[in-house]
Amino acid sequence: MFRQLPNLISSARLLAGPVLVWLAGTHRESAFAWLLVIALLSDVADGLIARMFKLQSKLGAMLDSVADVMTLSIAAFGIWIFHPDVYRDHAFAGAAVIGGWILVCVVALLRYGRLSSFHTYVAKTTGYAVGFFLAALFVIGFTPWLFYPMVVLCVIGSIEELALLWYLPAWRADVRGLWWVLRERRLTGDA
Repeated sequence: MFRQLPNLISSARLLAGPVLVWLAGTHRESAFAWLLVIALLSDVADGLIARMFKLQSKLGAMLDSVADVMTLSIAAFGIWIFHPDVYRDHAFAGAAVIGGWILVCVVALLRYGRLSSFHTYVAKTTGYAVGFFLAALFVIGFTPWLFYPMVVLCVIGSIEELALLWYLPAWRADVRGLWWVLRERRLTGDA
């Protein structure tokens, strides 16, 4: 049972999805905010437990990625419902974040037939920044000093993911980052 704990946490995040959509659709912002925060914390927990206890698996990486896409999509929907001014006042930044993220998902699906699941250091850092921004937005309100660094990290992360999708001919989970992939290619002579 413990071996499956990270997958169970990711699955619980997936099960929270319909509840989050219902909460947003019925304008229950406080409940939406707290369940979203729990979902975001579960994203940290599943990866941390998997790494700490060496429980990583391809299934876990894919579950985590699907749960991430669902949670972020619902968070974007929640912003539209509860904080439409964020989209209105920051349309270019929002388009860069959401557009880059959608582009990465589409390219990964076309290239590998599944989400990338690279979980690079940049992606993890970006995930924390997005999580902090979303938690702050829904609990205390818009926070510019969290928003703008998050946007920059999202754009950098999307660029790195697209480069990895270009360089890696086959799907791989848990890639540290572009620098390590290029170094690996140089060392093996696959340049």
